[in-house]
Amino acid sequence: MGEITWELFEQQVEACRLCGLCRNIKHKVPGQGDRKSPLMLIGEGPGRDEDEQGLAFVGAAGQLLTRMLAAIQLPRDRVYICNVVKCRPPQNRIPTPEEAEACKIHLRMQTWLIRPKVILLLGSTAAKDILGPDARITRDRGKWVEKKGVWILPTYHPSALLRDESKKPEAWADMQNLRDKLRELGLYQDIYSGETEGTTESV
Repeated sequence: MGEITWELFEQQVEACRLCGLCRNIKHKVPGQGDRKSPLMLIGEGPGRDEDEQGLAFVGAAGQLLTRMLAAIQLPRDRVYICNVVKCRPPQNRIPTPEEAEACKIHLRMQTWLIRPKVILLLGSTAAKDILGPDARITRDRGKWVEKKGVWILPTYHPSALLRDESKKPEAWADMQNLRDKLRELGLYQDIYSGETEGTTESV
């Protein structure tokens, strides 16, 4: 196998036919952001807006995610954001384990290229894909896991917060937890925007 590059990754995603999700989509959604960021965010899969634009987290959930990051003074363009699957599941359904497994080759390549120090898992699908099928977001959110020198934190998917605002205080606690870990590791200033710190209302 030749050298792994971003160009190779993009070609691999565009040519992928490993599962049926690629059949009725407008765009593949590989992910975007700062490719040298120490922080990587992984969600579930593209929705309608993402499929239209070919970009991850650009709909209502993405706008909330931007505010969540801003609440701990992290500009969205200073982190890398992607999903477990790179094609929109029909009617925004949850990707099947088989679809997530088929797409894992892309996520592994992304992670290898970025080499993040910290990963924020957004929602149950991402938690199960990265931490294992027994992961439960309501039980495991807010708890750090270290794998191969990378610190991993599961939290709620922003779409879950849009459906149930009662989860927002827990999500805000998780974002503060993320900020504190980045500070502890000496990484926070690499991403920090320098703007006034947000409050729970920012999330």
